[in-house]
Amino acid sequence: MTTNIVVPELGESVLEATVRTWLKQPGDRVAAGEALVELETEKVNLEVAATKAGVLARIDSPTGTDVKIGDVLGMIDETAAVGAPAPAAPPPAEKAAPAAEQSAPPTNGAAAPEAEPAPADPERVTPVARRLADEKGVDLAQVPATGAGGRVTKQDVQAFLAQQPAVAAPAPVAASQPEPAPAPPVTAPPSANAHREERVRLTRRRRTIARRLVEAQHTAAMLTTFNEIDLGAVMDIRARRKEAFKQQHGVGLGYTSFFVKASIGALKAFPRLNAEIQADEVVLKHYFDIGVAIGAEDGLVVPVLRDADQLTFAGIEQAVVAFVQKAQTNTLALEDLRGGTFTLTNGGVFGSMLSTPILNPPQVAILGLHKIEDRPIARQGAVVIRPMMYVALSYDHRIVDGREAVQFLVHLKQIIEYPDILLLES
Repeated sequence: MTTNIVVPELGESVLEATVRTWLKQPGDRVAAGEALVELETEKVNLEVAATKAGVLARIDSPTGTDVKIGDVLGMIDETAAVGAPAPAAPPPAEKAAPAAEQSAPPTNGAAAPEAEPAPADPERVTPVARRLADEKGVDLAQVPATGAGGRVTKQDVQAFLAQQPAVAAPAPVAASQPEPAPAPPVTAPPSANAHREERVRLTRRRRTIARRLVEAQHTAAMLTTFNEIDLGAVMDIRARRKEAFKQQHGVGLGYTSFFVKASIGALKAFPRLNAEIQADEVVLKHYFDIGVAIGAEDGLVVPVLRDADQLTFAGIEQAVVAFVQKAQTNTLALEDLRGGTFTLTNGGVFGSMLSTPILNPPQVAILGLHKIEDRPIARQGAVVIRPMMYVALSYDHRIVDGREAVQFLVHLKQIIEYPDILLLES
């Protein structure tokens, strides 16, 4: 008896994944619940475990394959779970034997027929590839298969489509026809520096980041306003309390907790920045799930502090440290990243002086923090040196007016420069 290994539910709004790595190989014994393959989604990586004990008989979706929920990743032979090992399912090469025999030299000396692409057996076409072929009007019988077991994959269909302009017979162009379609990049002659170039496929996370950033600029009327904040008072508190804080709570007192608390105070005063647009309605959110952008190996991730208004300074700092550790070990869960009503991103940790952060849809506002720099500032008729930070608020002008955005930053500035307001407002 055999059991298919299928792509499970991937989480809210996540429909597709990429096979990152197989943890087992054909012929390996597996126990029920043992991890078999790691999938990379646009948010996190997750492992798919065996539902039955047995032997991994076949891999249908090798590393790098794009898959969707319900697609078959491979097969487990349960008959080998107990007793002597049962023969594994025929390897991919044996399954493709009929196609191989067509191209083998005949033994009777007759001339071999001209080799043609192996027709795509309906059982040897991945669901993603079939959907793409249907959308593009591609005859799957003409698509060479490179997937495991002679299966036609999404990548095979895409490669076939990319080659069509190059292999199609030239036809006269009608006078009324506009300029011909440009040749695909793969057919262009190599540049003089081709031997010094390297092509690296974007990870699913990088592709998702790229898509969402472009989407944010195309769907929102995004605008950014700026201000500067004197961090002197906060730095004084940290200098006085950091040792006792760390001894008591086991974590350092950073700037993040101050800005999370100050942002919540400003969001309470200007609730339209803690909202989202759904069709013709504005959804005002009376809770504060604050996203904190964290740099990871594959790109920025934004884990969410749930009900951040209920967290203490220590609770915020402990949660952020835990998120950083998870990002570094690639163990963030979907629940860590889901939702969020407002986001903070701190380019100052990388030395950024000023930037315009891009919205994190469907949120309508994001606060960008930057490097703290000693600068000359006029105070009561005298020039003094103060630790200053530029802050940037990007917002969706469809529901947030410029006046609200400016006042939001002014309110934030007052809380940071006079942190006793946090005590009075808490």
